[in-house]
This record gives sequence, structure tokens and C-alpha cells, in this order.
Amino acid sequence: MFALLVLTRKQPRELSAIPRSSIQFPDWAQFLFQPARYKVMYGGRGSGKSWAVARALILISCQKPIRVLCTRELQTSIAESVHRLLCDQIELMGLSQYFEIQQNGIYRKPYSKSETGSEFIFYGIKNNPTKIKSAEGITHAWAEEAEKISSNSWAILIPTIRTPNSEIVVTFNPDEENDPTYQRFVVNPPPEAKVVEVNWNRNPWFPEILREEKDYLYRVDPDAAEHVWGGQCRRNASSQIFRGKYEVAAFDVPDPAQAGDAMWDGPYAGSDWGFSQDPCVLTKSWIDAKHKILYIEKESWKIGLELDDIAAYWRHDMPEIDGQIIRGDCSRPETISYLARTSGLRVEAAETWKGSVEDGIAYLRKFEKIVIHPRCQHTAQEARLYSYKVDRLTGDVLTDIIDKNNHCFDSLRYAHQPMIQSSSGSLAVWMRM
Repeated sequence: MFALLVLTRKQPRELSAIPRSSIQFPDWAQFLFQPARYKVMYGGRGSGKSWAVARALILISCQKPIRVLCTRELQTSIAESVHRLLCDQIELMGLSQYFEIQQNGIYRKPYSKSETGSEFIFYGIKNNPTKIKSAEGITHAWAEEAEKISSNSWAILIPTIRTPNSEIVVTFNPDEENDPTYQRFVVNPPPEAKVVEVNWNRNPWFPEILREEKDYLYRVDPDAAEHVWGGQCRRNASSQIFRGKYEVAAFDVPDPAQAGDAMWDGPYAGSDWGFSQDPCVLTKSWIDAKHKILYIEKESWKIGLELDDIAAYWRHDMPEIDGQIIRGDCSRPETISYLARTSGLRVEAAETWKGSVEDGIAYLRKFEKIVIHPRCQHTAQEARLYSYKVDRLTGDVLTDIIDKNNHCFDSLRYAHQPMIQSSSGSLAVWMRM
């Protein structure tokens, strides 16, 4: 790793007093401070890509006035942007006094009357194409979660960043090999692009809790682990059970006092118990019956959670769970009985039947959309990985379901078991049309 603080004579002397240890970067990040039209970082989870870019752009904004467009394919609220990440890094680096944090923007204050300061602005490309096209004076664009950016969106963004010596910084976790971003910057990179693959093993601060999750996934599903942690493209995406059915986006649950008939049904809580080294999972979800949308609001996920610790762990992650019915995997009646008897939680067994897994998947797929809150990282990961079997020789997608990467979705099935088991099996029975 290396430490770096970029200064000019125009800057306040106080900046030089920042501890160098607080401005550290992994070795691979040195290229972030070298000129290049495109600076591309791709790889798996836990690599520190976004963390390094945030710090680099903050330091560069302290060195000279810049205007940074922080963008992604879709951004319906500031919560879906890197605004929070930048704010956290400004505070961690001890630079808060030099920045003004506003709800929709971040500004590095001018050092003198003759200096303009720096600015960070936040727009989604697809839902703000006009604002993107009309943005003036952009010196740096940071495209986060760029695996989702379409060819059309790149055609909008790239010509917009035309200030002399301007840069486009791209960070993403690869999904499918034919995705426009992967093809543009990894398969056929522009000659002026610096492209770096960054995975967990290049992060000197890789946390132990992520190491446990990484090791678990490599143990139970090495192919999936290579996608999530190793940064490899997902194989045979057509086998993905929820492909095209879900999105990861921030949302707020309607206020019952104001929503009236528009209030969502729920919440519905379900649990999948951890066997041996499998995770113990609790999910909380809602149904917007009017628009036929399933919202997954929260998750609790931990490997090796002892039985005596489950209730406390759940209450820490979801304090509101007390009094809520939690339907759990009925294959562990002793766990359900123990929790119901000792914890005060309303834990009940979810019924299962022959074909209940297939019925549950069919039920979930009948929603127009499944929206997963960004805080539910494991649920979002499973949505990408939960798959049908593929014939080894022909590559044909089969109807059999792979019993992996499904703990969160199993908990959702248990939570919604009464609706799944309705006599007609149709959403129209209980959805208000």
C-alpha cells in the first residue's frame, strides 16, 4: 500500500497536518493519480475499488478545482448514488472543514476569492439524459456499477465529457460477458484506457467478515464464488431464475397514516435456518398489490450463528421484528420450538409440500417486478446466481433447480407460504386489480 496527499501552494497549511496513515491506498490505485482518458477498474466484491476512487477524487478536488459527475445507469434518489460513500471518506480523511455537504451535491470550498472550488454532482444516465447532455465543465465522470450501463447510455455520457484532459472513471463487477461495458472496456478497450482487474486479494484491508462469506461461497459453490469474489462473468445467464425480473433500488415504505389504500401489504418475515456452516437468514418484505411489485426491505444474514444468539442477532438487525410473525423452515422444528419458547419471538413453521419450491418460484415470478433494497446485499447476490441446471454436454437449460444460492429466497418462500398455497395458486386471487 502507499500513502498520498496531493497539495499545492494555494491550499491551506492545515491540510499538510492530515495524518498520512489516513490517506492510504492499495498499490494498484497509483494509476488513479496519473492522466488517462479512461480509468477502468473491474472485479469482484470486497476489492475496495469504490473506496479508492472516492478517496482519489476527493484528494484531486483538494489539489485543484474540478467538477465531478457521479453517475450510473439508474438513479431515482440520492441514496442510490455514491454521495454517502464520498461523505464518509471526507470525514475519515479529516477534510470535513474544507467541504460543504448538501443533500444533492458536495462542494470543496474555495481557498481564495480567485479560486472556484470543486463540485460533485449526481445524476442517473437513463432517467436524466437531458441533464447529462447539458452538463457543462465536467472534468471527471465516475460511472459506478457500470456493468448495468447500456450502449445507448454510453453514447450519451462519453461525448458529454469533453473538457480538455477530462477523465472517465469506470468501476464495475462483471455480470455477463456480452454486457456493453465489459465489451467496451475489457474485451475491446480503447487505446487510451488504463484497465485494471481488482479482486479481494488486492485489498490490504479486506475485512474478516467478508473473508468468512467468501470462503463459504467457494466451499459450497466455486463457480458462483468466482463470479461474486473472483470477478468472472456469469456462465449461461439464461439459466438465471430471476433474470429480468428484479432490480436493486432504494425505496421507502409508505407511511400508514398517509398512504390510505396505497399502503403496501405486509410486512412478511421468513427465516431459513443455518445448517452446519450455512447462513441463518431472516428477510422482511412487502407487497404493492396495486402495481404487483414485491419489495424486499431488509435482511439478516450470518454464517455459524449459534441457536442461543439468533434472537439477539435478529433484533439487532431488525428491532421491529418483535410481534411480527416469522415463518421458518419446518425441517427444523426443534429450532422453531426453542425460539418460540425462549425468545419471545413469534416463530411459526412454514408448511411445505411436494413441489413447494417450484410453486414458490412461480409465485415470485408472477410479480411484475421484485425490488431489492441495496442494503440486502446477499438477497441481490442470490437473485443473480439462483439458477436452473444446465446440461453439461448440450448447454440446454433444464427445469431442475440447483439447490445453491437460495437461502434468502427460501426465507421469502416461507414468509409468503400462505399466498403461495392459496387454492388457485394465482396472484389475482389476493391482488387488488
